[in-house]
Amino acid sequence: MLEDSDIEDGHTPKRRRVNGNDGRYSSPDELAASSDHETSYHQRTSSIPHRDTGEQLRRQSYGDAASEDSPDELDHTIHTFYRDGWNRSQRQSRDAPSIESPIVTPRMATPPRKRPSYVRYKQTQILRGHRRGVGAVRFSPDGRSIASCSADAAIRIWDTATGKPLQTLEGHLAGISTIAWSPDSKTLASGSDDKAIRLWDVSAGKSYPKPLLGHSNYIYSLAFSPKGNMLVSGSYDEAVFLWDVRTARIMRSLPAHSDPVGGVDFIRDGTLIVSCAGDGLIRIWDTSTGQCLRTLVHEENAPVTSVRFSPNGKFVLAWTLDSCIRLWNYVEGRCVKTYQGHGNTKFSLTGAFGTYGISDDDSDERDARAFVVSGSEDGMVVWWDVQSKEVLQREGGHEGVVLGVDTWGPGSLVVSGGIDKTVRVWVREENEDEDGTEQNDGGETLEDDVTKLEE
Repeated sequence: MLEDSDIEDGHTPKRRRVNGNDGRYSSPDELAASSDHETSYHQRTSSIPHRDTGEQLRRQSYGDAASEDSPDELDHTIHTFYRDGWNRSQRQSRDAPSIESPIVTPRMATPPRKRPSYVRYKQTQILRGHRRGVGAVRFSPDGRSIASCSADAAIRIWDTATGKPLQTLEGHLAGISTIAWSPDSKTLASGSDDKAIRLWDVSAGKSYPKPLLGHSNYIYSLAFSPKGNMLVSGSYDEAVFLWDVRTARIMRSLPAHSDPVGGVDFIRDGTLIVSCAGDGLIRIWDTSTGQCLRTLVHEENAPVTSVRFSPNGKFVLAWTLDSCIRLWNYVEGRCVKTYQGHGNTKFSLTGAFGTYGISDDDSDERDARAFVVSGSEDGMVVWWDVQSKEVLQREGGHEGVVLGVDTWGPGSLVVSGGIDKTVRVWVREENEDEDGTEQNDGGETLEDDVTKLEE
């Protein structure tokens, strides 16, 4: 429970490794840290006017009624973590007395369910086909497909339920480090070391005729806006570009960082963008104006290689090259959680959020807990409880670094990809809670899960 005072083979895939002690990038295909990050950061920030306003961010991320909410968004349940919270009007009408309401005899309160201290994910599929390491993996928003990209310059589309290959997308001239699905699951964006971003018609297996050109160096990270009309990209050229997907033109260029940009993401309503870089900075941007609203930096000033907004948009999760994953309350500028237990000092790793601790037929989703899952440089996939920071599961399978991890839906499915050239699918098994109550999380098919999500 959060306290009020503590509300943390030749071509390597994904350009991610750091070598040497001089703090410089060992090759143009590798993301690294600078030994003088802290000094350079203070030199930069001392000359930059303070433009970020907590109240402006609070209005954008929390809404006008944010002042009524507790700052502990993760306390007790994950309900508010994945949504804006209870519908206040429903809650008030439910609590308000009614003249015509009959007298109800008081009942004994149902004791809260014990929180499980573990998850059980089992590897069910190994997808092979890439000729070099897999840099990123992504479930399509509808959950029916998995996309993977590799240093072999190819993208492969797999059927989630069967693991069968559906498409191989080729057209880039160099390795591909990042991919992103459009919200309708029909278009896939890819960023490559050939400095180009391509959009793909997944069903046809063809690239759109006009690539997105503008970056002067390797593309590291991509994210679609919630409506699918904009795309944000981060590159080795230290810039963040905002693209109009329809015209394939740059809408806005953000002079974001002084080191290669490792990660970018959109908030759930598209009004904010987050970026991170090897300079150790995380920056929050206003999508409409391009203004930097907030700069986050940890006292360790470790290079930040990947970022993600939480599903409710109120937190930012950041991967850093000190073997830590940090959860930030970006409105207040505070690191509220730090997750440790994996190895991450040389490569840029990615991960995702998910939920656990509730059976599929349980109607009360407020009992669900949130987890963070990530790859590790020792070949493991690691799950943490968001609130307690406890390691819920460590599972091996990959040989070498696990670069990309993603979840689908409520987290019942996890996919991972690594430098061993494989993509692996993990399914949550039936769990037995600590109080002895069996929780059946795996009795339905993927089609049933998709139907539930669409409803």
